[in-house]
This record gives sequence, structure tokens and C-alpha cells, in this order.
Amino acid sequence: MKNFLIIGAGAMGSAFSLPCIENSNKVTLIGTHLETKLIKKMKKSYFHPVLKSSLSRKIKILDYKFLDKELNKNPDHIVIAVSSKGIKWVCDQLIKNYKKKYSIILLTKGLSVYKGKIITISQEINNTFKESKLPKQNITSIKGPCLAAGLINKIRTSTVIANKNIIIAKKISKLISTNYYNTEISNDINGVEALGAIKNIYAMLIGASNGLSGVNIESKIRDKYYHNTASSLFRKAVLEMKNFSVKMNGLPNTAYGLAGLGDLYVSVAGGRNSLMGYFLGKGKRYTDIKKYEMKNITTEGSQLALDIGLTIKKKLNKRDFPIMFSLIDSICRNKKLQIKW
Repeated sequence: MKNFLIIGAGAMGSAFSLPCIENSNKVTLIGTHLETKLIKKMKKSYFHPVLKSSLSRKIKILDYKFLDKELNKNPDHIVIAVSSKGIKWVCDQLIKNYKKKYSIILLTKGLSVYKGKIITISQEINNTFKESKLPKQNITSIKGPCLAAGLINKIRTSTVIANKNIIIAKKISKLISTNYYNTEISNDINGVEALGAIKNIYAMLIGASNGLSGVNIESKIRDKYYHNTASSLFRKAVLEMKNFSVKMNGLPNTAYGLAGLGDLYVSVAGGRNSLMGYFLGKGKRYTDIKKYEMKNITTEGSQLALDIGLTIKKKLNKRDFPIMFSLIDSICRNKKLQIKW
């Protein structure tokens, strides 16, 4: 039995508590400074309002004010399950309470820019520790086609556990795997993280296929046969993801695994990124979609395009990433999406 401290009481952090508990681990779920109201409700009912599911009463649910105390107990594993924007806040808390090297399990997906270079969340964390003159941390990243609502309801899924030290990945796999939560292992943490984030951009592109027939035909015919366009875009997306993994010092074949093709399939099948792409494919502009069709709905892909799009255009060659460049231009320049084949 190991002690897991999950930071972030959102959908995925809360759902991840289930396989941890069912492997007889001790789990503490602690909200961030932005989740005070959510934690208050969950402590009373052990019901997650977003997941619309009950949580195990074996979990200890706490407000962020108890984070310092829990970190001082030296948990075996710290699970980071916040948005990419919350990484700095988590790092600040970890550094403030630092005593020895942490074992970090990263559920957060994203990429950022550091000194003009695109970096993964793991690299962002270690850069932050380095700036505080602390050593690199032991980071394991878990990515793949796993939706939180499916996990909390024990719908069979698979994920990939990545750590540069494959022995550590194997140990964590044994701690959290169940008959419904299957895990694979990899030492390609760069590729796994990079693809786990960039697939959100490609999910928007494939979601746009419904409106990208390129000819003026009846909508009922286009809606019936848009899969022709979607399948072609899917193939192009996977090829570009393979190139992107290599650019991020990852392995090309990771694009064909759970963090690449697998996660992309789930995101396209249903989700906010695919929906954003649908509206873009209909010829709508990004700002109009955010104002009318998807007001107050966060789409990770569009936010990622805004965060790193300009850097991608500076650092990468459009020839290697033509459809990704099309999406970035549409979001960052707020123009109608046009994909040149």
C-alpha cells in the first residue's frame, strides 16, 4: 500500500482516485485554491457534480488549506491533476514545502514556451525547480484515451505510463492497474507528453471535416459522407503527430500508440475540441464561436494554439505540418479555416 496525494479535484483527478483506492492504496484528494466550493460539496456528499458519480468514502477529501500539512507527511506519490495553467501554482506549493525529491505522477496535458522553445509540462516543472536551485524531480506522465466519466464508471480503458526510468513506470503500473484500467509502459516521456497535448489541435481539425467538403452540395449529403474527409484528415494528422514527436525529442512510433492515435480517436469521437472544429469547418470564426456557440466552454486545443501557435510557426516548417499550420492560422488570426491538401 502506498500513499497517493492527488492535487486537483476536477474530473480526471477525482476519477483517478478510483483505481488507486481499488488497489488498496491510501488516497487523499485535495482541491486547488479555485476549487473551494467544489471541495465543500464533495466532502458532504462524496458526489462529484461534473462526473455525476459518487466517490469512494475511503478517500480523504480536503481543502487546499491543508496542502502544506499533507505534503509534510511525505506521500509516496503526488498526482498533479490541474489544468496546464495551474502548474505554476502547484510548483510553488511543492517548492515551498520541499524536503526531498518528489515522485510526481502527471495527469495534466499541455505544452508551453520557455525561452523561445516549446517544452512539455514535465520540462516546465523541472525548469521551475531548477530556477529555485532544486534538483530535477522524478516525474511519471500518464496519458492516453481515457475519459474521466468512463473511468469513474469502470468502463474498460487503457493508458500509457511514461518515465525515463522504465523500472519506475513498471512499479507505478502495478500500483494502479485494474481489470478496467489497463496500463502500458514507456520510457518515451517526451513523445507521450507532446502527443497527449498536440492531439487536441488535430481533434479540432478532424472535427472540422463535416464542413470541409470543398463543394456546394446539400447539407444532408455532406453530413452523410463527410467521413471521407475525416478519414483522410485522420491519416494526415497521425503522420504530422509522428513528425511532432520527433521534433520534441520523442520517438516516432509513439504516435501510433495510446498517447497518439489512441487518444486522438477518443477526442474526435466526442468532445469539446471536436465540437470547436465542427463550427470552424462550418466557416465560422473562432471569436464568434466563443461568443455564441461555445460561450464559457474551454477547449484545450484552441487554447494550446493560442499559447504556442506563434512559436510553432517560428520553429517548425510548414511543409512538415501543413494541416496544423492551417488550424493555428485560423485560431490565432481569427480567420475562416482553410486547409490546403
